[in-house]
Amino acid sequence: MNIPNILTLIRILLTPLFVILLLKDMFTMALLVFAIAGISDGLDGFIARYFNQRTTLGAYLDPAADKLLLASSFVALAVLDIVPSWLAVIVIARDVIIVMGISILTLFQKSYEVRPSLISKLTTTLQIVTVLTTLFDPQKARLAQLSGYLYWATAVVTIISGLHYIYIGMNILQEPAGGEGDNP
Repeated sequence: MNIPNILTLIRILLTPLFVILLLKDMFTMALLVFAIAGISDGLDGFIARYFNQRTTLGAYLDPAADKLLLASSFVALAVLDIVPSWLAVIVIARDVIIVMGISILTLFQKSYEVRPSLISKLTTTLQIVTVLTTLFDPQKARLAQLSGYLYWATAVVTIISGLHYIYIGMNILQEPAGGEGDNP
């Protein structure tokens, strides 16, 4: 267990607190917790790369922590009718597709490397910006027009990312046994 993995675990533990704060309409505190979680995400990645503390556990745990935090965020915000439910469905569907893809690759004993693609990083960034923007103005009093554009941009990039992972997964599945594949 190294510092980046500890930071990732902290992010996982902050997720229920974040959701509870949202459900209690404590948006300022929820924003603070979400910001701390986001900073821990950036910090764990920086430390892992800069101090060469990358681990196999971290390669799986970090994206899982991101998915947990973001999926929980979108579900809670949709339940509170702050973001459109269709956006939460798109975010969750992409994550389910990724998890199913990894399960299928594991079932078929296909080797793959967990490494986020550029479109995946953009997706995560847009999803974080969407949650942050929403928490800054949950009643959409000041950012109503921006929110609409941000929701659509997040949806489109999330869908493209999901399709990209399906494409990668299909290519790995079609490789002959023993071949090295791209990343999911």
